[in-house]
Amino acid sequence: MPSVDALLRTETARALKDSVGIEHLTRLARAVTEELRLGFQTETEAARASNGEHSREGLLAEAARMLGDACRRDASTGLQRVINATGVIVHTNLGRAPLAEAANRAIAEEATGYCTLEYDLETGERGRRGARVEQLLIDLTGAEAALVVNNCAAAALLILTVLARGGETIISRGELVEIGGDFRVPEVMAQSGTRLIEVGATNRTRLSDYRSAITENTRLVMRVHPSNFRIVGFTSTPALSELADMAHDAGQPLYEDAGSGALLDLSSLEVIGEPVISESIKAGADLVSFSGDKLLGSAQAGLIVGRRELVQRLLKHPLYRALRADKLALAALEATLDIYRRGSSFEEIPVLRMLSMTTDEVRQRSNSLVDRLQEDSPTHVLRFEIMEGESAIGGGSAPMTHPATALIALQHESLSAEALDYALRQSNPPVIARIAGDKVLLDLRTVRRDEEACLLTALTSLSALKA
Repeated sequence: MPSVDALLRTETARALKDSVGIEHLTRLARAVTEELRLGFQTETEAARASNGEHSREGLLAEAARMLGDACRRDASTGLQRVINATGVIVHTNLGRAPLAEAANRAIAEEATGYCTLEYDLETGERGRRGARVEQLLIDLTGAEAALVVNNCAAAALLILTVLARGGETIISRGELVEIGGDFRVPEVMAQSGTRLIEVGATNRTRLSDYRSAITENTRLVMRVHPSNFRIVGFTSTPALSELADMAHDAGQPLYEDAGSGALLDLSSLEVIGEPVISESIKAGADLVSFSGDKLLGSAQAGLIVGRRELVQRLLKHPLYRALRADKLALAALEATLDIYRRGSSFEEIPVLRMLSMTTDEVRQRSNSLVDRLQEDSPTHVLRFEIMEGESAIGGGSAPMTHPATALIALQHESLSAEALDYALRQSNPPVIARIAGDKVLLDLRTVRRDEEACLLTALTSLSALKA
């Protein structure tokens, strides 16, 4: 067996030392030699005798190969840029909304070093964190005040803790949903210290159900947008304005968790059922919370807008400090919200640009890419065709909306779709596609134009693969 010291003197180890660090490389080298030793012990005597790789040099070469593989696996667990060819615009597993160029510049130029996070240049004294982001939110939603925390679940937790802890919060049974893998509305409510009062039935809740549930212990009436969950058929729920009037007549505040929270009416793009935040404020909601990294198209954050007196209570609570957003998120949010205020959101914000892309635009790009692929891969190993399909918004947003698209369907003469998909994931940068039947499907709706050259390289390399 090669020693750890001998393995660390190999050319492979020397090449990895600076990028991995000698201490971590040594740990990986110990793990590799132990794995090699255990594998050697489990082989039979006859197998060991017939295996020419069990010379000293052969074992050391095998250990060096295993060390290189271990380092690559270790690096692959970190964040990496990928090309999203799935057609899912707000892809939760791939980082949700891609940032606008203005947001990228703001992070790089304004927030990576020292910045005026909590400093007032005019007075030379301590300033207000996120002040401009809050003002932009006020301008765009018509609310009296705004606050930013680190995600939408944190916004719900803060609001429920401050306004309803020790009392009761009334909510429709049809809104007790789980959003994503780890955000259940009832569990967040329980953590806040409020008592959950369910009203109505799963599919139908009336104003009278809310009204009859209000007692001297009621602190809050809550409405939750169901995000990726829909009940259809025999259903009814009060309009937000009706619920606001009922709550205010009873002396209670109304809080809406709006989920993805569009700042613009996207119904012209067939995005139906997503609350427009300014309309929720007009309808009488006292507080509205929504996400920064979904339909808004910016960094992960929980955005809260509403009545000044209530927002001030949130700001002064000790929990706010634990949940507040950092300078990188605030820089991205400020730049993104500034785009909305300038009126150029559909030109500059990737999520909205992808949503507004027509099927013909996607098809033209797909045909052009396939033509280039056939020029660069003249063999018949790979087969490409353009087929009709659907994109998705993703991120729990507008689950009933599936924009029509044109897909590039890819097949290999001897490899399975799963093998092709794996090979694309090993590209640099990795290409993430989807599989349907025996075909790998690529949707250029979610691929930037400046990524097409890398995608072309990754696809061309597939023709060299063999079963």
